[in-house]
Order: sequence, then C-alpha cells, then structure tokens
Amino acid sequence: MKVVAFNGSPNKEGNTYHAIKIVTDELEKEGIEVEIIHVGGKEIRGCMACNQCMRNRDEKCVLPGDEVNTWIQKMKEAEGIILGSPVHYSSLAATMKSFLDRAFYVTSGNKGMLRHKVGASVVAVRRSGGLPTFDQLNNYINYSEMLIPTSNYWNVIHGTRPGEALQDEEGVQIMRILGKNMAWLLKLVEHGKESIQAPEIEKKSFMNFIR
Repeated sequence: MKVVAFNGSPNKEGNTYHAIKIVTDELEKEGIEVEIIHVGGKEIRGCMACNQCMRNRDEKCVLPGDEVNTWIQKMKEAEGIILGSPVHYSSLAATMKSFLDRAFYVTSGNKGMLRHKVGASVVAVRRSGGLPTFDQLNNYINYSEMLIPTSNYWNVIHGTRPGEALQDEEGVQIMRILGKNMAWLLKLVEHGKESIQAPEIEKKSFMNFIR
C-alpha cells in the first residue's frame, strides 16, 4: 500500500512538513510506502472554470506548465492521501488551494477516482485559524467520498519557526494517533475488499433553486 502526502507550505521543511512527517512515520512503521510532495513552493495557476476536464474525461487538467496532472496520477495510484497546509489569513495556502481545486475537480469528473480511498488533513498554525483551514481541507475529501481516519482531537499543530511544532506535545500526539488510525483504516479497507462489496457509485445529481 502507498500513501501520497501533499505539503502545501511554501517552506519545504516547515511545521506543515513536520506534522505530515509525524503521521507518515507511523504509516511506515506499519509497512506502508509514503511519498511527500512539496506543492507550496511551486507556481500553480488556479482553476479557470473552463470545464474542459469534464468534457474530456481523460483524467487531466488542460492548463499546461505545472505538475498538477502528474500529482493527480499519484493520487489515483495511492491507497491513501494526506493534505497538509499552513494557515494564511485563517485559510489554506493559496498555492495549495489552486492545486486542490484543479485536482479534485478532475478526479470527481472521472468516475470517482478517489472514492473510498483513505484521506486525512493536517494543519500547522502559529496561533489562530487552524480549524477553519482544517475544515477547508476536509471539504475536498468529503466531496470525493473518501474515508477519513480520526485522532483524539482536531488535526492541528502549533508552531512559528520551522520545527517548533515538535514542541507542541499535544499536537505531536494528535498526529501520531492519526497516523496509527490511518494505517489501521487502510488495512481494514484493503482486507475488506475481499469479503464486502462496495456500494455502487451513483451519478451526481445537480440542482439549483433559480427558476
């Protein structure tokens, strides 16, 4: 099994990285392969709402010049996905959002590519805004019908300078327990496929209230 983790921080080895690493260390202890991808340091355009990915259904965003399509395929191939972001103005980092908007729009339009994979969100914050950012990351996971492991508190760790998050004893425990629970859930899903049939995917219903 493999988990791919996306670090949305501009700092490659800042506190978001350390939060992800605590989780992935527990996964690796259980024999699960891990890859951490640094998204936050790249130039990524936001979604243009052109809807071409929905028309083409080829598992690709039509915008050129970045690694989004490569990362989409890594998400497809993995059994688990971790989304990590710092907090910028009580929200997720802009580059990470650009990536997630495009990637999850592509995957949702291609037969539920991420459906029933295991997905978790982690957040690193100096002081405030951790929970709004955690909720925003989880919106992508929920929309994709992914399965979410939990910890003993919300997945937020505190620190300012790189590495300070490791001094947040409660935050470290939260990430460690998340890693253990994620490994357990990944194994449950893998073994459950042999004996329990997954519900059939339904075509998405779209409705608005303008008449």
